Amino acid sequence: MNPESVEGQGSLLRFINWLGQITIKIVSELGAIAIFFVYGFTLIFSLPFQFRKIVQQIYFIGVKSFLIISLIGLFTGMVLGLQGYYSLVKFGSEGMLGAAVALSLIRELGPVLTALMIIGRAGSSIAAEIGIMRISEQIDALDTMDINPMRYLVSPRIAASIISFPLLTALFDVIGILGGYLTGVLLLGVNSGIFFNRIYDSVVAKDITGGFIKSLVFALLVSTICCYQGYFTHMRPGGYGAKGVSLATTSAVVISCVCVLVVDYVLTSFLL
Repeated sequence: MNPESVEGQGSLLRFINWLGQITIKIVSELGAIAIFFVYGFTLIFSLPFQFRKIVQQIYFIGVKSFLIISLIGLFTGMVLGLQGYYSLVKFGSEGMLGAAVALSLIRELGPVLTALMIIGRAGSSIAAEIGIMRISEQIDALDTMDINPMRYLVSPRIAASIISFPLLTALFDVIGILGGYLTGVLLLGVNSGIFFNRIYDSVVAKDITGGFIKSLVFALLVSTICCYQGYFTHMRPGGYGAKGVSLATTSAVVISCVCVLVVDYVLTSFLL
């Protein structure tokens, strides 16, 4: 047999072996995250209910994100109003500016940018906090005291995310439309009545429902991934201690952002 063909077959087998290992690792990780989510989600409904813990997390995830969400929503709407106006005026359709701004925010930008902002502000903190509790053996101490760490640490954060994400998304949409109004009507001179009338005619219940469905899915994704990365910091192959926490926090942010964008595409293809 030709030595070159033997070497080529060996390279192909090594590639197939590498691809198989990567596939098994990804599937195993996805399965572990799915089990982690199901267990943490079901514990939300276990008695006694953790109202106080959930309210504390709503304050941390939702209320403390209010300012950044409002600021980003306002300037996103203003940019959409500015760019949309100069795009539509070329076709003599500047009257459709209100519909363009509202639909862009409600269908896509509102849920996605809200999720990305919460990942940066709250998601990274969640992963780091749980990770530090893991390496400092506080989670092991909870086990010793017969306190379920998943119920105490993970479930309230998932429940708070389910409540906070849709509310912050609605806030982002409303303030974004206001930003579009400021740019389009007050700065560029689009008729105010036409601006809001186009929004009223174009936005239907399906658009709003789709945006809230996305925000709920993003809430489950972000809270689960960030809690998972922090909870299993001690099992990371790249490092332990402070380095492990930093790697877990980075992974939580990167994986959450990628998942939000990928899932957004999948959901959009089904909801349109």
